Amino acid sequence: MMRQYELVERVQKYKPDADIALLNKAYVYAMQKHGRQKRASGDPYISHPLEVAAILTELHMDESTIAVALLHDTIEDTSATRAEIDAFFGDEIGALVEGLTKIKRLDLVSRKAQQAENLRKLFLAVADDVRVLLVKLADRLHNMRTLYYMRADKRRRISEETMEIYAPLAGRMGMQDMREELEDLSFQYINPEAYQTIKDKLEDLSGQNKALVKSIEDELRALLTEHGLEGVKVKGRLKKPFSIFNKMQSKSLSFEQMSDLYGFRIIVDELESCYRALGFVHTRWRMVPERFKDYISNPKQNGYQSLHTTIVGPLRQRIELQIRTRAMHDVAEYGIAAHSLYKEGRKAGGDETNVFSWFRKTIEALAEGDSPEEFLEHTKLELFQDQVFCFTPKGQLIALPKDATPIDFAYAVHTNIGDTCVGAKVNGRMMPLVTRLNNGDEVEIIRSGVQVPPPAWEGIVVTGKARAAIRRATRAAIRKQYSGLGYRILERTFARSGKTFSREVLASVLHRLGQSDVEDVIAAVGRNELSSSDVLKAVFPDHKDERVTIKPSPEDGWVSLPKGAGMAFRLPEGEGETGVPLRGLNGAAIVRFSPSGAVPGDRIVGITEDDGSITVYPIQSPGLQQYEDQPDRWIDIRWDIDSTNDKRFLARLGVNVLNEPGTLARITSTIATLDVNIRSIRMDVIAEDFAEVEMDMEVWDLRQLTQTINQLKALDCVATVKREFA
Repeated sequence: MMRQYELVERVQKYKPDADIALLNKAYVYAMQKHGRQKRASGDPYISHPLEVAAILTELHMDESTIAVALLHDTIEDTSATRAEIDAFFGDEIGALVEGLTKIKRLDLVSRKAQQAENLRKLFLAVADDVRVLLVKLADRLHNMRTLYYMRADKRRRISEETMEIYAPLAGRMGMQDMREELEDLSFQYINPEAYQTIKDKLEDLSGQNKALVKSIEDELRALLTEHGLEGVKVKGRLKKPFSIFNKMQSKSLSFEQMSDLYGFRIIVDELESCYRALGFVHTRWRMVPERFKDYISNPKQNGYQSLHTTIVGPLRQRIELQIRTRAMHDVAEYGIAAHSLYKEGRKAGGDETNVFSWFRKTIEALAEGDSPEEFLEHTKLELFQDQVFCFTPKGQLIALPKDATPIDFAYAVHTNIGDTCVGAKVNGRMMPLVTRLNNGDEVEIIRSGVQVPPPAWEGIVVTGKARAAIRRATRAAIRKQYSGLGYRILERTFARSGKTFSREVLASVLHRLGQSDVEDVIAAVGRNELSSSDVLKAVFPDHKDERVTIKPSPEDGWVSLPKGAGMAFRLPEGEGETGVPLRGLNGAAIVRFSPSGAVPGDRIVGITEDDGSITVYPIQSPGLQQYEDQPDRWIDIRWDIDSTNDKRFLARLGVNVLNEPGTLARITSTIATLDVNIRSIRMDVIAEDFAEVEMDMEVWDLRQLTQTINQLKALDCVATVKREFA
């Protein structure tokens, strides 16, 4: 376990004038507050904040950040308060500790929503001070190093979260060593067999090739020294297990087929020496085509700069090389922690270098009003992407994820440009909007003022910003389409209960309905995502919704409804007079089903006929198309069937079968075993080998109908099964 005096010595090595009194004071306070608390490993709890602080000393962080690391769990896990920490350590440290504590204080139902809100809280805290992020990553790294002592289910859950969010987040912040360690620690719990297999192979390979690695290092160093590059550092190393596994999976390779398990770094003093070294290496050994990348002239968004190339080396094996200056190497190893700007706790905004640009854009997405789940998806998309660099016609550089399209490019420039995009020129040629962009492409967006982004674009784009913008535009278009119908439905529902509906009455109950806007409520009713009776109850909680029991008419089997009654339906012939409670209609009316029927579980719509009767259709019925321009004839109705229901409902299936003896018997016997009643059946030969069977059957609900369809599909004499609608 790290000792306090060792921690102080580490800080003094890189900052001799550090405030040691602050570090000692923070240690004593944390020790007193955590008292006899233990970790899952049995170690004293104070060992955790000490180790987190030690990780931050490797990044050469200032003493305030080290003190925050020592105190980061005190408000959450002890009797400490923000006011007390402010009094002892000042407002700055108090705000940082509270920022880390707020990340944990959530009470949400779903784990996904909780994870999303955790990430939101973290990003907003980091917007105030980037040191929150550094402490959080160090905290996660030490927890991963000691994860073995947790339960197996917790180990896997925490590892998956680390792999999905914290490891790529460290990478986005340029902290590559931390990213690789987080990935490997997670990998060993997510896929322990693969991890151990690769680790064993790497250990064997390392023992066999130790002399080979040194030989390549010596030859590269001698080559560069021979051409006047003094003080060059060359270091070779094996790739990490997760990196190898990832490449094996993406390239469909076995371990033995991996030709570039070793990577070598060449570190020089000056920028121009990077390109000189590259020239000398390419002159001596052949370069592998399409394996050269210049991240010096085009840095990654996290500030990473280096030259990458792959050569066929001295013993005709592939060797990956990274060539960079010492300053670039510090950024590559420590990311944002390598910038003096962040060591002093500067905020994430204003005049900082490009290293923080991605993070600012992600924080801006918080203001777009997306749900926590959408924000989580957006962030994961941004975290995992490699980059390509494209240009506007005026020469502006736009960094995009790999496989980005012109649509992503348009939204990256500005949301309004994306919304109005109708075409694109790539390198001067008109290209489809699904074109995948490459490094160096010049993209010109063609726009139209009447364009609305189609929902299908969401499946084409790869950036979170584009997806979020398309969803918002789609929701706005749908809201406009359905708001008129929703308003009429609500007016009728309120009137039926003797109430008056207006937009104003909804404003105070939005929180009960899970909506942020009055128009969203109205459109949700129009789309049948929200029932009008639920809206009525939200506005008038004391209102009672009457349930009506329907009985069959003795004359013709159709039901006449008194005013205020629920939906009526035709009962199967020969059934008794027990009723079924349903809701949805107003006034006396004759109610029928469409010829192909409907079953509980279907989304249904009522259409008012010319004679005043009402026909019930499943929403996917093609018969509804003739009424699309007559919204005043549509009625909001729904099933209200409970577990005591003893009535069956009509559904029609079309089954394409082999035209051979016994087929019909196999179909009917299968249906009989599922407690389904066949009302009528017709079989027509449509080809020499095939026949079409149309069946009207009576089922309890959609679940039973789906089970029937699946059982029929499993028969070897059945080609296709589909539900038919009139």
